[in-house]
Amino acid sequence: MTTKAKKIRARFGLGKLADGDVQHLLDGSLKGLTDNAAIFPKPPVELSAYQSAIAAYDAAIPAALDGSKTAIAHKNKLRDAALRMYVQLAHYVEANCNDDLTTFLLSGFQPAASTKTPPEPLAQPAIDSVVPGPLTGQMKIKVTSVPKAKSYHIQWGAVPNGGGQPASWTEEPITAGTSTIIDSLTPGTTYTFQVRALGRLGYTNWSDPVSRMAT
Repeated sequence: MTTKAKKIRARFGLGKLADGDVQHLLDGSLKGLTDNAAIFPKPPVELSAYQSAIAAYDAAIPAALDGSKTAIAHKNKLRDAALRMYVQLAHYVEANCNDDLTTFLLSGFQPAASTKTPPEPLAQPAIDSVVPGPLTGQMKIKVTSVPKAKSYHIQWGAVPNGGGQPASWTEEPITAGTSTIIDSLTPGTTYTFQVRALGRLGYTNWSDPVSRMAT
């Protein structure tokens, strides 16, 4: 069974790049297409016109550095004109490289990233506050929210008389940013509370412990 070659796509979305990065990509594509005219013989934009557009954009950059709105607008207009040519030429290269990466790279264009950015670990959640609840044997817990967290769990356990870690823990889901009531606690007993968050890579570590006496 023949495996179909994966479609090669050029790097686009240059609008937010700094001028220096855009210049690098424009110059690279111009050189690649010029040096490899036998491989890419019929570009949709005359390379002389592309070169002129790049040169005009390059020349406008220094004047825009002083912050003049007029100079910046002029530079951006020339940048957009060069990038429109860049896009036309990039599509031409995509269609004429036979999905061969070596051939594609000879054009001077850069391929788009083929892999997604891997997920990053979540920030460590923390307990904002632990205060007595409205009824005896209750504590009111509030935890910080963590970007991209899917859910949160809190655990608590009674601290032994001599101190140290609880011998056993109770765990349940909790909503970040709002107060959650933990009940059925024994008044006069000190409890340790910890929270953790669930993300794409799994759970974070348990947060630093917070200990309070139930009333």
